[in-house]
Amino acid sequence: MSTKEFDVVVIGAGPAGEVCAGRLAGENLSVALVERELVGGECSFYACMPSKALLRPAQALAEARRVGGIRFAQEAAEGAIDVAAVLRRRDEVVHNLSDDAQMLWIEEREIALVRGHGTVAGEREVRVGDDLLRARRAVVLAPGTGAAIPPIPGLRESRPWTNREVTTAEAIPGSLLVLGGGVVGVEMASAYASLGAKVTIVEALPRLIAGEEEFASGQVKDALEAAGVEVVAGTKATAVQRKDGVGPVTLELEDGRSFTGDELLVAVGRRPRTDALGLEELGLEAGKSVEVDEEMRVPGHEWLYVIGDANGRVLLTHMGKYQGRLAADHILGRSVSLRSDGRLSPRVIFTEPQVAAVGHTLQSAKDAGLNVRAVETPTEGSAGGSFVGRDAPGTARIVLDEDRRVIVGATFTGVEVAESLHAATIAIIGEVPIERLWHAVPCFPTRSELWLNLLEEYGL
Repeated sequence: MSTKEFDVVVIGAGPAGEVCAGRLAGENLSVALVERELVGGECSFYACMPSKALLRPAQALAEARRVGGIRFAQEAAEGAIDVAAVLRRRDEVVHNLSDDAQMLWIEEREIALVRGHGTVAGEREVRVGDDLLRARRAVVLAPGTGAAIPPIPGLRESRPWTNREVTTAEAIPGSLLVLGGGVVGVEMASAYASLGAKVTIVEALPRLIAGEEEFASGQVKDALEAAGVEVVAGTKATAVQRKDGVGPVTLELEDGRSFTGDELLVAVGRRPRTDALGLEELGLEAGKSVEVDEEMRVPGHEWLYVIGDANGRVLLTHMGKYQGRLAADHILGRSVSLRSDGRLSPRVIFTEPQVAAVGHTLQSAKDAGLNVRAVETPTEGSAGGSFVGRDAPGTARIVLDEDRRVIVGATFTGVEVAESLHAATIAIIGEVPIERLWHAVPCFPTRSELWLNLLEEYGL
């Protein structure tokens, strides 16, 4: 066994681990980055990036059809999606599942990439195969999460798709069953319907994307149904039937109905990949999210940090990257302050209409005991909104804390509204007084003018 020493050892080279390792190496610390699969992680190869590559062509085609005066738009209106071309473009986006392109930034920062499965072997020690890596300062865990497979009889034996299979499929099945109406479920239902599959979503809760505003849920459901997706909500799956794990798969529901498709996607949540990291040797529970403080440290182990999905705080790529920076700065001896967490986290669902939200929904604000008021305006109700074309409706809502006179939540639905979100994030994280926002003048004619409409609706 060989032993090597570094200032910091990071297990997991997904977005959170990359940011943390890169920031530490940029401050001249020696860093080992341990990865058993692909550098770039789930988001780059099996989630955020390929899913958006599958969604974008149909959305671009829809915009071309809405906006007149362009020859190719007129031709596209009579055309269809080239599925083979979409899949080729998807493959380009994920570099054909190769992480070679990631090596440049690792080499530039002189990070030691260690290929293999890392486990915590003791205080400030990580074992990778026959190698022992010792950290002078800290060990950072960023293993991420995998798809959760609920204990439904016959489900695991049916060899269902998870986010990995659905984002990297080599062909589009004739029909797809989707178990779960959260972000992955609605995005992939939208994508596969646009690529020609007959899609059915089954969601146990009464509505899709149940954590977001009810109007957003309704608009996404309406759009999916208009695209031919069958939405079944408010009933649970009780069994799955598939002979020898191949061929047609049947999903049985508690209300007596059943649906059969060529493939079944399970999109009911995530599980932390903490079951084989040696955490039990530290008195921690393997297979569970690891509790951390606001500096991303594990209580009782001042040398151990857990960032990203595995700490269970916010399962979003950009929040993992944020946590990676916090952990790195704390390791560097800097004072850190966790300002964005939980409901304050910005989030986007890339269906059409998109759903972009940050902070509280109206209901979650009330549940938190806040004295709130909500105001709304159509997202297309501005001069800038007219340029995305006709028949592109949506809703913008802000939720205001009447006692503090600040925004505590914002939700935007509509075409390409994701870029509207950052202004709301700044207003919420910065706790900008509502009266001051009136002086943040949006340019004409841009879609950002919806902020003026919201403030006028509020009464300023």
